[in-house]
Amino acid sequence: MLDFRNTNSLWGSVLVETLHRLGVRHAVISPGSRSTPLTIAFARHPAIEAIPVLDERSAGYFALGLARQHQRPVVLLCTSGTAGANYFPAVIEAQETGVPLVVITADRPPEMRECRSGQTIDQQKLFGGHVNFHHELAVPVASLPMLRYLRQTLVHACERAQWPSAGPVHLNAPFRDPLPPTPDASARGLRSTLREKEFFAAVQPAVPLVEEVTRVEFSAARRGIIVVGPAEGSLSPVDIGLVAALARELGWPVLADGLCGLRGAAGHFSNLVTHYDSIVRDAEAGRKLRPDAVLCIGGWPTSKPLRAWLEQSAPEVWLLTQRAQNLDALHLATRHCRGGIRAFAAGVKVVGRGFAGYAAAWQRADRAAGRSLARALANPRRAFEGQAVVLLAQNLPKLTPVVVANSMPVRDVEYFWPATERGVQFFCNRGANGIDGTLSTALGVAHGNRPAVLLTGDLALLHDANGFLIRPKFKGSLTIVLINNQGGGIFEHLPVAEFDPPFEEFFATPQAADFKKLCAAHGVKHVRVRDWRHFAGLVSRLPTRGIRVLEVRTDRKRDAAYRKKILAAAASAAGAALG
Repeated sequence: MLDFRNTNSLWGSVLVETLHRLGVRHAVISPGSRSTPLTIAFARHPAIEAIPVLDERSAGYFALGLARQHQRPVVLLCTSGTAGANYFPAVIEAQETGVPLVVITADRPPEMRECRSGQTIDQQKLFGGHVNFHHELAVPVASLPMLRYLRQTLVHACERAQWPSAGPVHLNAPFRDPLPPTPDASARGLRSTLREKEFFAAVQPAVPLVEEVTRVEFSAARRGIIVVGPAEGSLSPVDIGLVAALARELGWPVLADGLCGLRGAAGHFSNLVTHYDSIVRDAEAGRKLRPDAVLCIGGWPTSKPLRAWLEQSAPEVWLLTQRAQNLDALHLATRHCRGGIRAFAAGVKVVGRGFAGYAAAWQRADRAAGRSLARALANPRRAFEGQAVVLLAQNLPKLTPVVVANSMPVRDVEYFWPATERGVQFFCNRGANGIDGTLSTALGVAHGNRPAVLLTGDLALLHDANGFLIRPKFKGSLTIVLINNQGGGIFEHLPVAEFDPPFEEFFATPQAADFKKLCAAHGVKHVRVRDWRHFAGLVSRLPTRGIRVLEVRTDRKRDAAYRKKILAAAASAAGAALG
């Protein structure tokens, strides 16, 4: 229902109703005065969940998680000044990974700018080239032509948030006083002439036409591999089925990144390879398995050894993606296939079949590396970080959403997450690969969803500790598996670790936070994990509501050394299996 109490309230209610009809169901709002007309309009709309989040940086990542979960635009709203600048990290991540956000920054009107008016900065193109579309809305006017302009600008903005490549859009929204819905006569005259049914009749989510598919032939009769990366998150069941069918038709092995979802659907694949990182660490194995052709779906995996091996191999590459950007950081002889696996499956005729001996060699190497790692991770008394990954894979309920923090957790998932049939759905901020916003992203993924899990290190959790402020408004269940090794474990694997000082202080950045007290301050349940049997029991049954932290204490330096040792052993085992 439109609000005719004054010009601003009418403008705000038209904006919110238009967004609702375009498919928006969530608005994440940070408090402030200049955004009052829009905040009230979102709060009073019965079909949009308006969620207040104090810290704008946390709000940005919470909205990012919601948009990832629902695969539709989520609104971010804040007041004027530096508030919008705190959205920048989340906006960058949304742009890099194709997540649709509609960012609305309220602003002073033009006459109050460049004159030291309070809480005023230059908000024009605040996010630079990191948005799909930027527009400054007009100062509200109570007239049908201007309301039609507002409506159609929002239609275009929502379309640009989703097509031709999903990402954030930015609307700067200036308002004059009065900001609250104080009744006056400024909009009353439109009550009899603005017919809502007619005004909003054509407003609906855009449905881009599917481009005509060009039929091409694709030769399988060579040494080829399918590489499935994490760039577009867990694949849908339909897409997993298409990848499986394509793998059977080609006869090629499938190298599946831990985040892509294929490892949770192992029964669909006869040639699934999960230990490729270990395999290609062995020089002889890498030489014998060198491919002529690579079909990459979504983008390259995290594995640095795999990327280096592919660069050395220099194969012909087809990269399937729904994104408009160039996703080939390796600069190989790459042909992008826009539209992803569905367009490729519909438009490509496979000719021939891959060499059976080549696929069998990959399987031998994968089994040998897997057995080596399984032995190394079987000790229940060793508190090694990688064991948490294996136990999560083996014990989480089916279809659990799992958010993985960057740095060490995402690499341990790639190294150690085994093939299962549990259908875990992964989420990770692999656009800019930062640790900022990790907790808030996970809370957004879990909000209103089935019970979810966040796997994170201590520094990533502390970096976004303000994310806990949403707890009173949080609807759902999030279990946080906290690997507390008192610092940045990823740096132990970099060459700079040999230079101490200043390594420990400036790179490892050790911390001594008491997470039990931090959780208590926010009313969050904290459990100190006693051993791996205790851990397996805690994650096999997830709570139906609330937030809890399962703290696993590990030794950063000892674990780094052990990780290097067992990955080297797995590489040797793979090389030996190939003779």
